[in-house]
Amino acid sequence: MTKQSYTLIKGRIPLLISMPHNGTQIPDHIKAVMTESGLQVTDTDWCMDKLYDFAVELGAYILMPKYNRYVIDLNREPNGVDLYPGAQSTELCPTSSFAFQPLYKDGQQPTEQEIKSRVAHYWQPYHSAISQTLHALRDEFGQAVLLEAHSIASHVPRFFDGQLPDFNFGTNDGVSCAGKMINAVEAIDFAPYSQVTNGRFKGGYITRAYADVEHHIHTLQLELSQHTYMDEESLTYNEEKAAQVKVKLQQLVETLAEFAKG
Repeated sequence: MTKQSYTLIKGRIPLLISMPHNGTQIPDHIKAVMTESGLQVTDTDWCMDKLYDFAVELGAYILMPKYNRYVIDLNREPNGVDLYPGAQSTELCPTSSFAFQPLYKDGQQPTEQEIKSRVAHYWQPYHSAISQTLHALRDEFGQAVLLEAHSIASHVPRFFDGQLPDFNFGTNDGVSCAGKMINAVEAIDFAPYSQVTNGRFKGGYITRAYADVEHHIHTLQLELSQHTYMDEESLTYNEEKAAQVKVKLQQLVETLAEFAKG
C-alpha cells in the first residue's frame, strides 16, 4: 500500500519493521532553499529496505517513508522535546547535518509555520500508520512487536566518541518491551559483530511512544553501524558485507517473530 508520503508492505505476522530514516526524497519547494550539503542527504539510514528485504518473505509488515529525515525527522517528538537532554542531537526539522554543515541557505531555515505544515503532511501520516498497524496486529494476534530499523555511520563525533558498536539496541532502559523479548535478542550470537543494549542509543521517539507492554505492544530499536554493510566513504552498499550481516539480522527478525507469535 503506497500513500503519498510512505509505503506500507503488509505481512502476515504480528511484527512491524519501521524504517523512518530510509527515505531519500526532498520536495521541490524544500530543495529550492537547501544548501548543497542538504541536497546530498548524507545522514540517511541508507538501504534499509535492501538490507531487510528477507523480512518480507518472513511475513513482517514493513513501513518506509518516501521523504528524507532532512525534511522532517520522523523519530522526533512533534513538539521538539529533546530525547537525550545534555547530549548533542538534531531538531525535528534539522538545520544542520551530523557534521554541523548548514542544510539551508542563509535566512531560509524552516519557520514555525513551515514546521507545522511538515508535521501535518509528512510526520502525522507515518505515525498514524504505525499506530493503526500495531493496534490492528495486537487485536488480531494478541500482541504486536515493532522493530525500529536504523543505521548510522560508525564514527559521528557529534553524538559519540570513538567507534560505535555494530549492533546498538535500545529499549528505553528496559521499559519498551518485555524482559523475555530482549533476553531472547541478547541470547543471539552476534559474533564477530559487537553488540550493546541501551548504550548511547536507548531508543528514539517511536520506540518510546508506541511501547505499551501492559497491553502487549513491544518495541525495540536497532541502530546498526553502517560499516557492517556499506563502504562508508563512498556511501555505497557493499554486497559482500551485507550478505554477512544479513545472517544476524535474519536471526534477529526470526527471534522477534517467534516472540510476537507467542
